[in-house]
Amino acid sequence: MNLNTRALNPGWGLAVIRIVTGILFFVHGLQKLTEFGFGGFAGFLSQLGIPAASAAAVIVILVDLMGGLALILGIGTRFVAIPLAIDMLVALLTVHLPAGFFVQNGGYEFVLLLLAANLALLLGGSGAFALDNLFGRTAGRARQPEVT
Repeated sequence: MNLNTRALNPGWGLAVIRIVTGILFFVHGLQKLTEFGFGGFAGFLSQLGIPAASAAAVIVILVDLMGGLALILGIGTRFVAIPLAIDMLVALLTVHLPAGFFVQNGGYEFVLLLLAANLALLLGGSGAFALDNLFGRTAGRARQPEVT
């Protein structure tokens, strides 16, 4: 099979991961805000034993909403991926790990995938179609000086 290497641009693959991951975080943040509110989500976090649950609820909801939007747009991708990855690591360890692997049982497979996606974005950058690229960055990496 002869594949066109131009069609295999790794920047496009990162863009797909970035945009879809951003949509998932944004929608889940919106769900936390609209269905539970800060108080309801703080109550849930308090039941898990999370310290300063009210502050944590505000932080998590804002990280999900603003981080998701930043990923969709490709703004500060590598920096945004860090708190989102931490969010998923905490969710994995405090909520989903005891339920096993499979998501239908409340398991950690989905949050593990989101954690991995954020680690990939941290390591690989924003990819194509990102606003990061308009601000002197290409695929999340600093541009190399041109040799003349």
